[in-house]
Amino acid sequence: MMAASISLQQLKEQLVQQGGEKIKMPVLFIGHGSPMNAIEDNEYTRGWKNVANQLTKPKAVLCISAHWLTKGTMVTAMPQPRTIHDFGGFPQKLFDVEYKAAGSPDFAKKTSQLITKTEVISYMEWGLDHGTWSVLLPMYPKADIPVFQLSIDYTKPPSYHYELAKELKQLREEGVLIVSSGNIVHNLGMLRFDNKVYDWTEEFNEKMMQYIASRNHNAIVNYDKLGKAANYAVPTNEHFLPLIYSIALTDEKDPIEIFNNSYQMGSISMASVKFG
Repeated sequence: MMAASISLQQLKEQLVQQGGEKIKMPVLFIGHGSPMNAIEDNEYTRGWKNVANQLTKPKAVLCISAHWLTKGTMVTAMPQPRTIHDFGGFPQKLFDVEYKAAGSPDFAKKTSQLITKTEVISYMEWGLDHGTWSVLLPMYPKADIPVFQLSIDYTKPPSYHYELAKELKQLREEGVLIVSSGNIVHNLGMLRFDNKVYDWTEEFNEKMMQYIASRNHNAIVNYDKLGKAANYAVPTNEHFLPLIYSIALTDEKDPIEIFNNSYQMGSISMASVKFG
């Protein structure tokens, strides 16, 4: 009896999973917006699914989320991370979500070894916050890929994070998909229920799109020099810093694809980018 046929793409994925073939994974910046995106079918979740469907299945996913801020740098190293519901005021259906992906202690250890800029603490008491699982649930609903997180040291400037992220490039060569999850424009204090977009939202977001496309990393790292628009668009930088991780992880030859480039409630940019 003949074995079932297998596509070249499936064969490649098997080889990657088994460590028999090296493939350079892309880097994703995901504008994650509301946690409700985890359980909704909308233009944003469809954009995330479409990108995931284009990719070779990764050996693991490393997520850098706007929602894990620490003093110092930490990496989740547990074999089975919990699902963290770090929000309030949403329907019970959202709190009932459990994203039961395994962790990746081996890649967590590798990450700690690659980072020389600072000591990295292996942390067992976090898990997967909504900046991670609300994006990965639409992308990889089977939760069959190991997931681990790297924290963002809130005491350090953007330039520090840019240099630290560069040290993680080797993970791309080892089959790890690195997903940075935040929002380029994120001002919850000025949300509009009529969804009319502020001029400064569009101005800042479009500047960033231009800088991303032209690989002007210096201008992105120094976003705070863009005056009033930057002050409104990035009142605090925890959602912007994941973009800085993404650009630092890229190479000049990586193709750049911008998707989901639209706005929610006037003051949130949902723009996402695939590098590579």
